[in-house]
Amino acid sequence: MPKNAKGNDYFAMFASLVGVSCQAAQFLSDTLTNYDASKLHDALPQMHDIEHGADVEKHHLMEKLVKEFLPPIEREDIILLAQAVDDVTDKIEDVLIRMYMFNITVIRPHALQFCQVILSCCQALQEVMNEFHNFRRSTSLPKLIIEVNRLEEDGDQLYTQAMRELYTSGSDPVEIISWTETYHYLERCCDACEEVANIVESVMMKNA
Repeated sequence: MPKNAKGNDYFAMFASLVGVSCQAAQFLSDTLTNYDASKLHDALPQMHDIEHGADVEKHHLMEKLVKEFLPPIEREDIILLAQAVDDVTDKIEDVLIRMYMFNITVIRPHALQFCQVILSCCQALQEVMNEFHNFRRSTSLPKLIIEVNRLEEDGDQLYTQAMRELYTSGSDPVEIISWTETYHYLERCCDACEEVANIVESVMMKNA
């Protein structure tokens, strides 16, 4: 789909926003893979810089939309989608913040698996957004959306396994409480990705 008369390519802006989410997911994965609790305090501002970049891009999109006469899809859907994508990056940042708050010193294996699922979710979402501009004619977009849904289900299953292992093998009450919350925030990242895909699917249905 071409840009509108004012040249506001919202689909490219959505793809760019998801690109920031992918950057955040990669940073989370790198931080946990090479985890050093003593350096977590320094990692927080780096993650926040990524999240702030998403906020700046979202505000830029909103400024364009305010002046828009005829957007390519419904104005409400553009707002909803921009917020949903921004929420993905926010949720990823939340994971690091909670780990710092809970003073987690050792990474559990399921957390590393979660990082890979989150990264895969964001990368799949990037493919969705790269194809979104062609939503009226695309034959691949529905399959890409289904892939995001499948990855979110992987996250659900991993969450169940992680919690089961935590409560059957854990002995330190503080560790159990800390990781219960951390796993919850990790799982929310996958949910946030699926929400974006669901909104895209809704836009497709409205314009079918």
